[in-house]
Amino acid sequence: MKLVTTTLAALLASAALAGSAAAECEVTLRSSDTHPDGYPTVEGVKAMATEAKEKSGGRICIEVFPSSQLGEEKDTIEQTQFGVIDMVRASFGSFNDIVPVTQTMSLPYLFKSEDHMHKVMDGSIGEEIAKGFEEKDLIALAYYDGGARSFYNSQKPIKSIEDLKGMKFRVMQNDVFVDMMTALGANATPMPYGEVYSSIQTGVIDGAENNFPSYDSSGHAEVAKYFTLDQHLMVPELVAMSKASWEKLTPEDQAILREAARNSATVQRKLWADQEKASEEKVVAAGSEVIKDIDKTAFVEAMAPVYEKYVTTPEAKDLVKRIQETE
Repeated sequence: MKLVTTTLAALLASAALAGSAAAECEVTLRSSDTHPDGYPTVEGVKAMATEAKEKSGGRICIEVFPSSQLGEEKDTIEQTQFGVIDMVRASFGSFNDIVPVTQTMSLPYLFKSEDHMHKVMDGSIGEEIAKGFEEKDLIALAYYDGGARSFYNSQKPIKSIEDLKGMKFRVMQNDVFVDMMTALGANATPMPYGEVYSSIQTGVIDGAENNFPSYDSSGHAEVAKYFTLDQHLMVPELVAMSKASWEKLTPEDQAILREAARNSATVQRKLWADQEKASEEKVVAAGSEVIKDIDKTAFVEAMAPVYEKYVTTPEAKDLVKRIQETE
């Protein structure tokens, strides 16, 4: 209850600052994001807000609160379930304890490419996954792109699975990640993100894994010059709305929001692709070597014991099969 009260107080203060602009709107929805202003996910929800306001004749307004102003992801997800916050943008990973099907989406090499992930999430599988959120008082409005994680290291270009043997890579404290590295023949070293730079620099680890923007902004490209674009993990991002807030809307306004959200995903994905490209160009110009077009067959086949351990129910096995078969 204390968390609810604190968040409510923050919302009331933010609403006061919004001033007369919000007063012009018949429906004002507050949306939370942990990323800073200007980040692709924030700009995606802003695009949704612009379209919703235009198509509703100014009746629907969405106020976007970036930089964790309303709390961190897990807290704001909970408040969205309660209806204290109207909308939230969060990674699928933050929903793992709430909507079990999201755990399946964190399996390594589940998606062949970012385009494949988009096709899966925009189709019937995405609609099916959305039902799992509704059961938890959340309405899934749009699936955004959170990028693809790949390996980078200070020792050598990784062009095949054999090149990974015996190497030490930092991974998040996550059993799936640890088991993934073991299956690839490498050694997983869980550690805080802030320790990665110095650990690569001093040889405690050989490398880590992340997307191009993080590889760039963290400075890791300075000490780990070899980036292998294997894209072993792609976790979707979600824009979700409180079911309580959703049910207060007319069917017409719900339709406006759904269309605006769907269109905003296109905007967000384009912005993310541009950011990835800019980061890649920057690190290459600074001396990094990007290894592309590797044959991932052996990497994917090595995941058999990982999938056997974590994909245990008939429903999960069927979902994985359908995702892999999506063209």
